[in-house]
Amino acid sequence: MRWMMALAMMVLPVAAQESGAKIVEAARKQVGVTLSYDPAYVALKYPGGDLPREKGVCTDVVIRALRDGLGQDLQKLVHEDMKADFAAYPKNWGLSRPDKNIDHRRVPNLKTYFKRKGMILPVKKVATRFRPGDLVTCTVPPHLPHIMIVSDKKSAEGVPLVIHNIGRGAREEDVLFTYPLTGHYRWK
Repeated sequence: MRWMMALAMMVLPVAAQESGAKIVEAARKQVGVTLSYDPAYVALKYPGGDLPREKGVCTDVVIRALRDGLGQDLQKLVHEDMKADFAAYPKNWGLSRPDKNIDHRRVPNLKTYFKRKGMILPVKKVATRFRPGDLVTCTVPPHLPHIMIVSDKKSAEGVPLVIHNIGRGAREEDVLFTYPLTGHYRWK
C-alpha cells in the first residue's frame, strides 16, 4: 500500500506534465539564439517587454520560456505582485517602489514570487525529484544567485540536464548539482 501512495505522489497530473514540456520546449528554442550574457539595465515596454533575443541573463531564459511556452508574462505578474505587497520582496537594491524594467529579471524577486504563489518544493539533491520544466535556483561562487530550467534530457547517470544562461548564452548542460541549490519550484 505504501508503494502505491509513493507512486501516486511521483506521478504529475497531465496538465503539469504538459506545462513542463512546453516550458522545456520554449527554453530549448533559445539555445543558439541567445548567445551572450548581458546584465545591463534596460528600459522595457510593459507588459511583454524583452531584450533582443541574442542577449540576456539567466532570468531571461525563464521569462522567455514561460512567455513563449505558457503565455505567462513574469514581467507583469511580478510587477503586479510587488505593487500589491512591496514589503514582501527583498530590499537588495535600495528601491522604494517596484520597477517594471528589472524586478522580474532578479533571481531573489523570482524566488519570492514563486514562494508567494505556492510553487515552492523542498530542496533535495535527489535527481528523481526534478521534473521537466521545474525551476531551480542556486548560488554560483562567490555569491551570485542563478536560475535554471530542468530539461527532459538526462545525463548518463540519470541526472536531469538544465537549460540556462550562466555567461555564455543559453545552453543545455549537465550542471544541476554543480552549485549549491537554494530553491526548487514547479509552475502552477
